[in-house]
Amino acid sequence: MTIGRSADIERFLASVGWAGADHATLAEDASFRRYERVTMADDRAVLMDAPPGREDVRPFMRIAHKLAALGFSAPRILATDEKAGFLLLEDLGDSTFTRLLDAGEAPEPLYTLATDVLIDLHEKPVDEVVPPGVDAYSDDLFVAEAELLVQWYIPAVLGEVNADRTVADRTLKEYRDMWMRLLPLARRVPETLVLRDFHVDNLIRLDGRDGASACGLLDFQDAVAGPVTYDFVSLVEDARRDVDDDLVVALRDRYLAAFPAVDAAAFDISCAILGAQRHCKVLGIFTRLRDRDGKEGYLHHVPRLWRLLQRSAGHPALAPLRDWLDVNIPVPMRIVPPPRSVG
Repeated sequence: MTIGRSADIERFLASVGWAGADHATLAEDASFRRYERVTMADDRAVLMDAPPGREDVRPFMRIAHKLAALGFSAPRILATDEKAGFLLLEDLGDSTFTRLLDAGEAPEPLYTLATDVLIDLHEKPVDEVVPPGVDAYSDDLFVAEAELLVQWYIPAVLGEVNADRTVADRTLKEYRDMWMRLLPLARRVPETLVLRDFHVDNLIRLDGRDGASACGLLDFQDAVAGPVTYDFVSLVEDARRDVDDDLVVALRDRYLAAFPAVDAAAFDISCAILGAQRHCKVLGIFTRLRDRDGKEGYLHHVPRLWRLLQRSAGHPALAPLRDWLDVNIPVPMRIVPPPRSVG
């Protein structure tokens, strides 16, 4: 963070009654956003620093207001400077599901609470939960995200440090066409507000609140309108944490029991396709975070991502993806990308 940006933060805090507040950096974000806890006497809040030109606070504000209106526990927005890229947010505390799990808490109650949040959200009509201005999760966007695998991961494992991050035109066209054939199968489920990063790092237990409101929601600015399966897969096929298979089955059954009109086979196919899409995307993102942004801490999740991707691709409906991967990223290439050489 530059000296000028630090001064801008102090001016913003002073303008909203937080002059002289103490600062403590919170966990690093994979985006360009930064978060700080600010403390003054007995009051605490969270500062979101979203540099203009790289980030935009308005999507977060839009979704936060909608979630709060629906009764969910998004952080209250205490003060804003949209032009400068600052938000002052309610501090929901430190009890993220990740920290609770790492401290030894039982997974089942936490994952059940998260699943119940999705059930409560998905029970509401789509036109009630998706605010104006939120884009659809289009096939073009799904495919563009999946292409991160071939733009970043493949060159990294091939050691093509100085090459353009592309593959042969025919191979890339085959990849895109394959996803365009698969995605209609993923849409044979209802649509809803998709929060996009619904996993234990972004969920927080709030003692003293009941039902779904006991689960705080921390990261949703990229929300779109799309299949109900996406956030469920994001929760149970987490790039950063293993989830017990028996627990996944129990959560799936709990979710489907709440929606008897949803065809279970269509749900499972949608989960397989969107899970595979997400794993391809994240393999590319984690590689890009190292090679473009200098953030080294994500690639140790690559073996888990490949296990998840291979399992998703094992669904009969995903045979085209499985065949493409076998040709273009055979098993010996499914590795943590080696460090980039210099020159």
